[in-house]
Amino acid sequence: MLIPLFVLASFGAAVLFSAAGGNMQPFAQSHLIRFGIFLVMAVIITFFTRDAMKLLAYPIYLIILLLLVAVEAIGFVGGGSQRWLNLGFMTLQPSELMKPAIVLTLARFYDTLPVGMVGTWRALVPAGAIIALPMALVLLQPDLGTSLALAFGGVVVMFLAGLPMRWFVTSGIAGLAAIPVLYTFALQPYQQRRVTTFLDPESDPLGSGYHITQSKIAIGSGGLTGKGFNQGSQSHLNYLPEPQTDFVFATMAEEWGFIGGLLVIGIFALILRWGWKVASNSEDRFARLLAAGMVATIFFYVAINLMMVMGLAPVVGIPLPFMSHGGSSMLTNMICIGILMQVYHWNRRTHRRGLD
Repeated sequence: MLIPLFVLASFGAAVLFSAAGGNMQPFAQSHLIRFGIFLVMAVIITFFTRDAMKLLAYPIYLIILLLLVAVEAIGFVGGGSQRWLNLGFMTLQPSELMKPAIVLTLARFYDTLPVGMVGTWRALVPAGAIIALPMALVLLQPDLGTSLALAFGGVVVMFLAGLPMRWFVTSGIAGLAAIPVLYTFALQPYQQRRVTTFLDPESDPLGSGYHITQSKIAIGSGGLTGKGFNQGSQSHLNYLPEPQTDFVFATMAEEWGFIGGLLVIGIFALILRWGWKVASNSEDRFARLLAAGMVATIFFYVAINLMMVMGLAPVVGIPLPFMSHGGSSMLTNMICIGILMQVYHWNRRTHRRGLD
């Protein structure tokens, strides 16, 4: 897994080098530094025992929940949203940390829940509250993309924990029926424009549809092999918005083409396949749910970002893991990788004891 991860992070640095007009500053250098620092953190995570993770699950959740409350009180505003805390040495987005925290907390919750109660309200109501509380705080920021990511990771853990399928079907039907109401009353005006733009981006190509239109132009103009490294006109001439974060895949595709896109997607497939294998090989409930939830978290990042830049989903501000420039996103995804490596080591130790 580490070889594809290094390749992806290095390729991301090359794309960020190009996005800055052929300079390591301000994106590529900080990207590599963050990757190195957070890789060390991921390695440290692998040394935590199963009992330590179970003990820390609820305190971690509560601490991050308090940080989300602090964002509402003293967080600073950027780009029209109040999502960050200025810690002096770094700018932290607590909602990013809540993604793996929700998975860890739910894995701990279902690990302690007797199997006979999985089909009762005791398996649903507390877990629903664990997901709903941070979701509500994140929606106040407002950050629709992150709130959906929190819900996705939590629901995947609930599904794998064995909750009745009829609950998910009923919830899905209710969610579809509530879409018009949520669109009218829950979404901010700019979020409503993103939805309508997604459905018809050509209706306002210089306004609300500008992001998607320019992204599709960049991806399409790359052709099979791309325009060449550091030769992208969309990013270099500032047509492509946020070429170093949300639309880094479009920046890459313009210069590296269809082949570069397949390479990136293939590397993500290798990493996700390895993570799912780690989850499948876990013999205890806690480790299996924990690993599967981390895979789901990374998958959500990848799938939504790729769909977004290709015009298959509304623009919701989800960066591409290990390639986009951003500290909080890199931190979250490296935590997921660290926990997957941790569960992998748990599995190896269990296997060795079985052989003995």
